[in-house]
Amino acid sequence: MNYIPLSEYKKAWIFRHRDLPLSAEDLEQIKPMTEKRAAEVWSQNVSRQSTHYTHFCKGDWAGQANTWEASGSWQGAWDSDDMALPDELAEFIQWDDNTVVYFCYESDHVIQTTWEVFKRAWKNFLFMDDGPLLIGRKRKEVAQFFENGQFKLGRRP
Repeated sequence: MNYIPLSEYKKAWIFRHRDLPLSAEDLEQIKPMTEKRAAEVWSQNVSRQSTHYTHFCKGDWAGQANTWEASGSWQGAWDSDDMALPDELAEFIQWDDNTVVYFCYESDHVIQTTWEVFKRAWKNFLFMDDGPLLIGRKRKEVAQFFENGQFKLGRRP
């Protein structure tokens, strides 16, 4: 089994928050991974050595300054009534709606969905904003979000 049912996910409240309701269809497409599967995805896409962004090593692409091309603020868009992604993020990431995305909080905590669902539910995902990475499967573009309301945009090798 690769996924935990959302009903059993310890932090499912972020997707059921009364101020940011999601449709039943979107909830079905939000798939928290088991710890084992999350570790595999993290190892393949983020780091084989580090378990959290605060521990990135010299060899980790996410820890290298040349990975990151731009930065911006997500907090203002998150606080607004508009559900749209921050402009810089929407302009930088031009994936097809059916692109599989991984929202990687840390090595044992990854959620899979589609770009279409993430765009609608991004505020829910950012209830936990301590450095998670947004990665598209087989895509180079990446975003990282921080609890100070800022994000970085870059490209994976």
